[in-house]
Amino acid sequence: MQGLIDGFQAFLNIGPTVILPVVIFIIGIGFGQKPGKAFRSGLTIGVAFVGINLVVGLLVDNLGPAAEAMVERLGVELNVIDIGWPAASTISWGIPIAAFIIPLALLVNVIMLVTKTTKTMNVDIWNFWHFAFMAGMVYVMSGSIIQGLIAAILFEIACLKIADWTAPILEREFDLPGVSVATGSTASYAPLGIPLVWLVQRIPGIKKLHADPETIQKRFGVFGESIFIGLFLGIALGILAGYPFGEVFNIGITMAAVMLLMPRMVKILMEGLMPISQSARDLLQRKFGAKDIYIGLDAAVAIGHPAVIATALILVPITVALAIVLPGNNVLPFGDLATIPFIVAFIVGAARGNIIHSVIVGTVMIALTLYMATDVAQIHTQMGEAAQFDMPEGTSQISSLDQGGNMINYVIYKFFSLFN
Repeated sequence: MQGLIDGFQAFLNIGPTVILPVVIFIIGIGFGQKPGKAFRSGLTIGVAFVGINLVVGLLVDNLGPAAEAMVERLGVELNVIDIGWPAASTISWGIPIAAFIIPLALLVNVIMLVTKTTKTMNVDIWNFWHFAFMAGMVYVMSGSIIQGLIAAILFEIACLKIADWTAPILEREFDLPGVSVATGSTASYAPLGIPLVWLVQRIPGIKKLHADPETIQKRFGVFGESIFIGLFLGIALGILAGYPFGEVFNIGITMAAVMLLMPRMVKILMEGLMPISQSARDLLQRKFGAKDIYIGLDAAVAIGHPAVIATALILVPITVALAIVLPGNNVLPFGDLATIPFIVAFIVGAARGNIIHSVIVGTVMIALTLYMATDVAQIHTQMGEAAQFDMPEGTSQISSLDQGGNMINYVIYKFFSLFN
């Protein structure tokens, strides 16, 4: 079993920028493309993800420390530390049941495609760690491998169905035709987040508040362009973090770069994806009568919209403030503050880029996330111990906003807790 786990870990350690082109090439061949064309599509998508990951890294490497500096500056003291998704994913793959997740998840996806219960062909293998986390959570609680695997399957099915449901939003608002997102940390915020957007947009007074990148640009001219929005929000964040003058403008320019570069990287990705998507659609329609087939990609493709980044930057200080004022919250936001763009992507899409409405709904969702992450802190900590995770010094309990505060994960966990 340990050898199998080590083998999967070695495979995942290659990274999505290598795994994804290989998977896309194999899929292209399977859908009848010529090797040269399939290879070009895979290579283009791999190059695009290198670019996307560089920009995401630029965001995380600058937003994370600024958010942490803000937390330290405010002197917030809470007894559960948010370790962030990198540590949570490490824990998920460190639990023995994780060895079954990749083959099981692929099998479930194929069965659902053949039975027409999903339109999403999920190639985002890297993010199967969310399913592994779900399995590990129930396994540690119950001691049952079967229960853990069933929980993982339920989580995957939910994510695939949400991916089908939200694919039109990706096409309409983010210009991503033929793409869906089944990433657990993004999909889970759609079932409640999208209805809340609908509700907010019908509240008298609030429904008239409107600020999307296009409206802002029309109102403020050149200073309303996304590059300037990134600059101004980055500077504001640097000031809140207590940075010296030079670093304030450094983070401002960095956020401006993220705003400008991310959409261009996504365009390169679509250049490589469209031939594969069309081939998949043609073959599956011919063989199974399927009219629409979506390629399930990493949620990173959805955070390129300027309104997503703008909403996330505004929500960083709001998240810290919520952690302080919410009664009963014990989670100190830390590692996952930089992943807020992934949390709000579908919310922004449903709000049609309206930053004001997105921030309102995002605030509600993050408040709920903090409470869920608090409630699962004990089992999250037990998972860390089972995976022999090195706990942060001076920390008694750990959790994470990404997965510990994940709504679908939480509901499934609570369901299984009724029987254990």
